[in-house]
Amino acid sequence: MDHFLYRNGALYAEDVAVAEIAEAVGTPFYCYSTATLERHYRLFDEALEGLDCLICYAVKANSNLAVLKTLGRLGSGADVVSEGEFRRALAAGIPGERVIFSGVGKTRQELEFALNNDVRQINVESEPELELLNEVALSLNAVAPVSMRVNPDVDAKTHEKISTGKAENKFGIAYEDAPRLYRKAAEMQGIRVVGVDMHIGSQLTDLEPYEQAYSLMRDLIERLEADGIPIPRIDLGGGLGVPYTRDNQPPPLPFDYGAMVRRVFAGMHDREFEIEPGRLIAANAGILVAKTVYVKENAGRQFLILDAAMNDLVRPALYDAWHDIDPVNEASANDTKQTYDVVGPICESGDTFAKQRLMPKIEQNDLVFFRSAGAYGAVMASEYNTRPPAPEVIVSKDRFVIARPRLTYDDMLGKDCIPEWFEEDETPQPPTDTA
Repeated sequence: MDHFLYRNGALYAEDVAVAEIAEAVGTPFYCYSTATLERHYRLFDEALEGLDCLICYAVKANSNLAVLKTLGRLGSGADVVSEGEFRRALAAGIPGERVIFSGVGKTRQELEFALNNDVRQINVESEPELELLNEVALSLNAVAPVSMRVNPDVDAKTHEKISTGKAENKFGIAYEDAPRLYRKAAEMQGIRVVGVDMHIGSQLTDLEPYEQAYSLMRDLIERLEADGIPIPRIDLGGGLGVPYTRDNQPPPLPFDYGAMVRRVFAGMHDREFEIEPGRLIAANAGILVAKTVYVKENAGRQFLILDAAMNDLVRPALYDAWHDIDPVNEASANDTKQTYDVVGPICESGDTFAKQRLMPKIEQNDLVFFRSAGAYGAVMASEYNTRPPAPEVIVSKDRFVIARPRLTYDDMLGKDCIPEWFEEDETPQPPTDTA
């Protein structure tokens, strides 16, 4: 469920008409619903009720400070994969004690930053990282709280570009290597083992891969504790999918996921649990609104050319991802539908949001919106073709604010530097005497 609904034929974000936001902000723009963010967070909270569980929102899904602040005030922690994301969490009021630092390529600087900011836990993904972290911790006279991210070689049955739990993926420590590395970590003076972590992928629509991975996780915990290595925390990762289209079978609900977690970890409910949802909290809490620049016919195909482009929303180009696209002014049930290719203005054939999509008839200057655009949308934007990325707006009841403004062309050009030597080369030189 989200809070983007039609009222009397006009789309509203909570109690604000989306067309009014478009008039004030211009298009394209992202719009987030506070009520939807809060509702989705609480769904996880209720699904895992009775467990000592910290929900650590995956910042990579949507790193806007207003979004982070909204969730942080509910008690959310943060799952971060860079120093920049860690700084965003801190800036939004989420303390280091509620931050989990994940990622395969943490640098020395990032590890130092994490330890200096009281990180809750560092999810180590390789033996070299473990050794570097021990070295950094000793240099700071600190002890690093560590959970190993273990790769269980489980097929998440999701898109290959967002699968993270198979042996050929770059993520995590091979399951068979984990006991040895845990023993090594337990002997390091700069390391304190606090848990085990698994994260097998994103946009999972079936609980079976989770159950398979978590069963392996439980077996590993029992083996480690039999070796005298206590495991007080169980990090379940994230990845539960969202319904990107109304026509497909909906993914499992958080309630069903929570029931599966309780079943697999029966007898271990006295541990601390951690979960790192991102997409399921943010995706349906956001839309991308765009204007139709032209309606073009070419070789018998109708093209909707929008003022949004792949630099604003890259998921369709990157993952062949589907987003439902609807008019901001609700179409009548009796209106004629047409088939369109929905595209942006960027000079790439890949700048295509949908091909041969059956939609209500759209005219030039009509507003349309992309549903389920709150995750991996604005956060993946670029300035390709020197296009200012879409600004971000957040709504709460009958109010809205610009949570990230649109860059100006001066903002973008001002980040570049023309070397001084061009000025030297352009200094007029006296003519050469060839006589």
